[in-house]
Amino acid sequence: MLQGGAMSDQPMIEIWGAGTMRTLRPLWVLEELGLAYQLAPIGPRTGETQTEEYTELNPKQKIPLLKDGSVKLSESVAMSRYLIERYGDEESLSIPATIEARAKEDEWVCYVYGELDETSLYVMRRHRDLHTIYGVAENAVDSAKTYAEKHLAVVDGFVADKEFLLENRFGLADILLVSCLDWAKAYGFDLSPNLKRYRDRLIARPAYQRAHARNYGNR
Repeated sequence: MLQGGAMSDQPMIEIWGAGTMRTLRPLWVLEELGLAYQLAPIGPRTGETQTEEYTELNPKQKIPLLKDGSVKLSESVAMSRYLIERYGDEESLSIPATIEARAKEDEWVCYVYGELDETSLYVMRRHRDLHTIYGVAENAVDSAKTYAEKHLAVVDGFVADKEFLLENRFGLADILLVSCLDWAKAYGFDLSPNLKRYRDRLIARPAYQRAHARNYGNR
C-alpha cells in the first residue's frame, strides 16, 4: 500500500521499497527537497518484489523503485540524481554549478558506491545476512571488512577538517557516504572520531530523521 510522505505543490511521486540502506537514499533526497511522495514500504527478498504486479513495474524485481509521471527508475543513485536534477535548488539540494565540480561529485559518488557499498558492505550482506541464498563465506566476509576499513581510512582523511565532502556544501556524495557509514556501524565497524563526527552531524538533519523513520518505521 502506498503511504503519503512530505507535502509540497509538486505532483505526487511514488516510491517502492523500505528497510535497507539503499532505500534510505532516495527517501532522504525527497525529504531534503520537501517533495510530496507516496511510499510502498515493500522489503527485499520477502516475496513482495516477486509478484506479478511489481514485476510489471520493475522486471529486475529489486527495490528501490521510483515513478514520477512517465519517468520510472530503479537504482538508488540514479533515482537520487534524477530527483536532485529535476527538483533541486540552492536552498536544499542542487547539482554542482560547474563541470569541474560535477565531475568531483561524480568521482565521490562512484568511489563510495563502488568501494564501500558494492564491493565490501554488500559482500558482507550477501554472505552474512543473506547466506541462505548466497552461501556462507567467512573468508569473503572478513576480506570485505578489511577492504572497507581500508577505504574508510581514505575517507577519514578527506572529512577530517570538512563539514561536507565537497565545496563545503551538502550533496549527493554525502547522502551516499552517510548511508554507507550507517551500514558500517550496523555491522559493528569502529568508526574513527572524524567519521563519527561527520556522520553524527549529518544524521541530525531533520530530513534524514524523517527519511530514517519512513525507511525503517514502516516495516
